[in-house]
This record gives sequence, structure tokens and C-alpha cells, in this order.
Amino acid sequence: MKLWERYIKQFISYLKIERGLAENSVLAYQRDIRHLSDFAVARGLDPGEMKIEDLQNFVAGLYDLGLSERSQARTISGLRQFFDFLILEDYIKEDPSELLEMPRIGRKLPEVLDVEEIDALIAAIDLSKPEGHRNKAMLETLYSCGLRVSELIGLKFSDLYFDEGFIRVLGKGNKQRLVPVSEQVEKEISQYRDQIRCHLDIKPGHENIVFLNRRGAQLTRVMIFTIIKNLAKSINLKKNISPHTFRHSFATHLIEGGANLRAIQEMLGHESITTTEIYTHLDQRYLQEAILSYHPRNRAYNR
Repeated sequence: MKLWERYIKQFISYLKIERGLAENSVLAYQRDIRHLSDFAVARGLDPGEMKIEDLQNFVAGLYDLGLSERSQARTISGLRQFFDFLILEDYIKEDPSELLEMPRIGRKLPEVLDVEEIDALIAAIDLSKPEGHRNKAMLETLYSCGLRVSELIGLKFSDLYFDEGFIRVLGKGNKQRLVPVSEQVEKEISQYRDQIRCHLDIKPGHENIVFLNRRGAQLTRVMIFTIIKNLAKSINLKKNISPHTFRHSFATHLIEGGANLRAIQEMLGHESITTTEIYTHLDQRYLQEAILSYHPRNRAYNR
């Protein structure tokens, strides 16, 4: 039991310091590994004594508990990270999780907006109200830069490098990335700053935050969701959308326009290219056109 505690403590420090993972991710890993340690200790097994069969029995128990395939996959991913760490630190010689199979997970693609729908949502913003210019700037930023909602509400003026054509984004695990910014976004943010925001009574500590509520404080995630839901309702949009829909649309429109998948991965701040592939789904028509246009065999017959 003491060995498990020691290894888990070191693993958590590794995730926080060297991997720079967000607190919620660290807590999820910690919870999963503690479940594994409880399973192992009940059977008198130290980490170095675990075999693939033990892990398979542990995962089978997750299935019996009714955990979804996605939750099982997340747990298995955590186990692999843990044993990778033990190998890295030379605490064990063989990785028992190496052959552990992931459950099959159906990829549920979220809604994507076409350009006309995005234009309609932005056009529906009431610019006669002070928050209208703020909302327009926010939606333009969400769509043009592909930000997460947490990245949008945390955006600071010190992150804006308009002269260089970039904004700095603080993403998951406090990882920074630079995202190209359009002239339209620069125009909308500057207009909001100079005409609306400058008249607010800004709360102490919020002076550097770009988007503020009417009381001069940082916006919440819920407020962004509400703004977008109300706009969708006002134009009678039947799709179920959220702030994340703009991020997904950003990636999808880029890939349909011919952008490199690796470049999109960098702009979205994804650690794995697999995650980017989920966000950048392509319809069958586009895939067909791409294959017919670019595959060398098809090009040969189309000369």
C-alpha cells in the first residue's frame, strides 16, 4: 500500500509540473489510479507485480459497474499514463498496460454552422445596446480564432498583438499558443474597447480582461452560452449550438478550405492530432472531391 501511495504522489506531481495538466485532468487521473490501487491492494499486488490479466480484470469490473465506453477509455488512458511514468522513472521494467485494448467509441460529431448561419447570428446582435458591440466582438473572436469559451473569457489586453497579427491564448494546462487574428476581430475589439468598455466602472483586478459584463467584471461561461442560445432563438436556428460550435466551425471551414491539419492542430491547441481529426470532420461530398482531385491514381486518369 505504501508503494502505491508513493508512486501515485510522484505521478500527480509529474502531471502537474512536467506535463502541466489542468487541475480537473489531474484529479481525474488521480481518482482512476486510486481505484486501480484499491483493486491491486485487495489482491496483494504492488505496481511492479501487475500483469495484463490483472488490468483486464480491473477494466471488466468497470464494465460491470455500468461505466460508459467513453469513461472506460478515459480510465484506460489514465492507466497507460501511470505505467508510462513508472517506466520513465525506472520503477518497473515492463508495461502491463501496453496490450490493453480500448473499447470502441462511436464518434459523435457536434453541430457545425455554415458561414451564412454564422453571419446571420452576428447580424442578429442588437448594436443599439451597449453589450451589442461586446457580443459581436466576442462571436467574431470565437469563430475567427477558434477559441474555447474559457479562453475567450480569460483573454487579456496583454495577450493582443494586433501589430504582429496574433493573439496569445492561454489554453488547457496553462499552455500558451499564438493564433493569427483577422482585421475584423481587431476592428471589433478595438471598437468595443474605445466606445463601450471605456465607460464601465471596472472592478479591481479586471482591468486587463478584454470582455466584461455591465458591472465591469469578467464574464462567466454561462453568460456566453446564454448569449449564443438567445441569438439562435432570435433567428429561429434549429441546430443545438453552444460556444464550442464556433470552434468546431472554425476548424471545419479551415480544412474544407484546404488548410493543413497540423496547422489547425496548433491553432486549436490540441496535444494530439487525433483530437483535431474529430473536430475537423468532413462531409462525404468534400471527401469525394478531395480524393478524386488529389489521389495520384485519379489524377492519372483525369489528365
